[in-house]
Amino acid sequence: MQPLQPMRVDWVATPPPGAYPQVQRRSQRLSYGGPPNYPVPPRWGFPLLAWRWPTAVPGTVEQADSVDGVRRLGKTAQNALWLLGGVALWAAFSEIWRYVLVAMSRYGALSANVVSASDAMVVSSSAITITGCLLALVLTLLWVRRTRNVASTLVGYGPSRSDRAAAVGLIVPGMNLVVPGSVLAELEHAVARRPAEVRPTPSKLLRWWWGFWVGCGLMFVIQILWSFRDSTQALADGVLLHAFGDLVLVGVAVTSALLVRRITTLLLPVDAASVRLMRVLEVKDAPEPPLRSFRASGSPR
Repeated sequence: MQPLQPMRVDWVATPPPGAYPQVQRRSQRLSYGGPPNYPVPPRWGFPLLAWRWPTAVPGTVEQADSVDGVRRLGKTAQNALWLLGGVALWAAFSEIWRYVLVAMSRYGALSANVVSASDAMVVSSSAITITGCLLALVLTLLWVRRTRNVASTLVGYGPSRSDRAAAVGLIVPGMNLVVPGSVLAELEHAVARRPAEVRPTPSKLLRWWWGFWVGCGLMFVIQILWSFRDSTQALADGVLLHAFGDLVLVGVAVTSALLVRRITTLLLPVDAASVRLMRVLEVKDAPEPPLRSFRASGSPR
């Protein structure tokens, strides 16, 4: 007989039941908590470019008549207009100083250096003012043309005057005192997203600009007619007339810069991050909501 072989046994140690808490499995079915709520529009995912042209996407060629192009050109026009306002104010101060020297010359001779400095200020400020007027006028006209095209695309209707008719109204004497204000009133009406059948109503800022614009045109005509007078008193009064004309030009430049900024802001979309969030705490003296006089068939009571 062969001897018995010893049996091989593997001992496995397991914790007794109840030694550890049982992990409860979560239910795969979760309750719906509603749509996600963000304090500002999320910046992830596809860009929200519904209000832009397709060429405004980074990496593509930007279109000239776009909202971003209007914003950049409007900023450049504003800088030129603010610079024109400062130079025109300097020109007005130079004319006033010249008038003071003219009044002082009645009681004695003036210093040659003081008179030379006054003449240099008048000549230099006048030259820079003329250059600033041309630069600001060109930039503002380009901004108006581009803004009209973009606004007509966004609101779905175009202006009553074409670009050629608006340019002719700006050049023809007499019409150039009325047509620019009408063009800007239509542009302001369009960027405010008002319906086409409603008559445009100029804002208070636009009415101020229109008044300064008409006054500037009238002052230009008066200065030309005044230059034909050659008496000593007429020459002295002409200095004050030039100073007053420069001050009116300051008003045109300042109101133009503010108007360009306002229309550009109305054309741009509202940034949700810059909007102050508010909530209603209490409503006083509110009328009772009207009750429905009928109930739809099949609806529960």
